[in-house]
Amino acid sequence: MRHLLRATLVGVGAGALALAGSSAWAGCGAPSLAPATYQAQSGEVRFQPVSLYQNTIVGLWSVSFMAGGNQIDWGYSEWHADGTEIMNSGGHTPASGNFCLGVWRQTGPNTYHLKHFPLAYDPATGALAARIILTEDVTVGPKGDGFTGTFTLDVYDPTGKTLEQHVPGTITGRRVFPN
Repeated sequence: MRHLLRATLVGVGAGALALAGSSAWAGCGAPSLAPATYQAQSGEVRFQPVSLYQNTIVGLWSVSFMAGGNQIDWGYSEWHADGTEIMNSGGHTPASGNFCLGVWRQTGPNTYHLKHFPLAYDPATGALAARIILTEDVTVGPKGDGFTGTFTLDVYDPTGKTLEQHVPGTITGRRVFPN
């Protein structure tokens, strides 16, 4: 009798776990897999399907920064579903600092605001040369394969207190596809 009761409890427990796990379905096992992101909605936390390439900023972008008619930087920017971003700058050497981090938020339909924090180093000495605050306001196009917008680059001294240069410009991005 005790073995029958234990088997019944194990079966009920496994069934309850299976039912509870179904609320976190992210498309696994479906004919076409759907990526998901972990988000809180209405006080509960669960996986939400993410539609790749559909007007979302999430993904990898090839970017170009223009100011005064000149390209001042270019590279690859990865926007993550958790509101963080990382950029590999092709316009700067690793010795002077070519990776930087940012945070972003959605500001409207297909529009996003990014605050990004590059650090510039003296390649000869390795000493911090400047602290930079880069802000971007971009709009993802209707096909989700590109964005356009504006940026502001504020260059501060190494202490971050004295503004040394203010550069406004435009930014474009082309989505990098895995194929």
